[in-house]
Amino acid sequence: MEVKKYSPLNSLKKIADNLWIVDGEEVLMNFKLFKVPFSTRMTVIRLQNGGLWVHSPIKPSDNLLFEIKQLGEVKHLIAPNVLHYSYINEWHELFPEAEVWLASGVQKRARKSGMSLDYGHELEKANWNEEILFTIFEGSFYVKEVVFFHTESSTLILTDLIENIEVENLSLFEKLLFKIGDNHYPNGKTPRDLRMSFLFGKKQALRSYHKIKKWDPKNIIISHGPCIIGQAKEMLNQAFFWLEK
Repeated sequence: MEVKKYSPLNSLKKIADNLWIVDGEEVLMNFKLFKVPFSTRMTVIRLQNGGLWVHSPIKPSDNLLFEIKQLGEVKHLIAPNVLHYSYINEWHELFPEAEVWLASGVQKRARKSGMSLDYGHELEKANWNEEILFTIFEGSFYVKEVVFFHTESSTLILTDLIENIEVENLSLFEKLLFKIGDNHYPNGKTPRDLRMSFLFGKKQALRSYHKIKKWDPKNIIISHGPCIIGQAKEMLNQAFFWLEK
């Protein structure tokens, strides 16, 4: 059984001017005792200088690369947290001139898995002026996810801080896991296990959350589950209830 995927796969889907998503195949997340399926998604922004900014790149395919090259030249590759870096090397081999930006902990995590990303730069030092704003979502002892805001389209780009996984095609066991995880559609939230990692850092998390809310996003792109178009405020309130209570 499979988690819901969002066809057409490996093809650009326009969300707004100069902003696209690409849905990929599912991956299996290893939780040691079992593996859990997750859908994959990357985000592409065309900057004012024409260069392409690629967030959490999925596995490259011939069709996807053809479409990407029609848009422009890949200039930036983004690994936004320690769970989303698997295909950075493949993309960098295809686009060796692109700058690679790594969130805190990604280099170390990659090294442990046998992958070298030593050529990457610290994401915190990047600068895309007012085109793409970003901040580190602080407070977790496990994941310091970097979140982004595309100002032109008022779109927030998250990775794992909100998951909204559609589970109708999964086994009963997998459905139960997502129910326990509290991250299934339509009640998407910060997954329960990730929330627990903020146990001693809620004040820092709340500061980060307030910064995101001040951006006043209209849309939210997430990596796992349907994107939120036009109802960002409602989803933020639902997903981050654990900070606001």
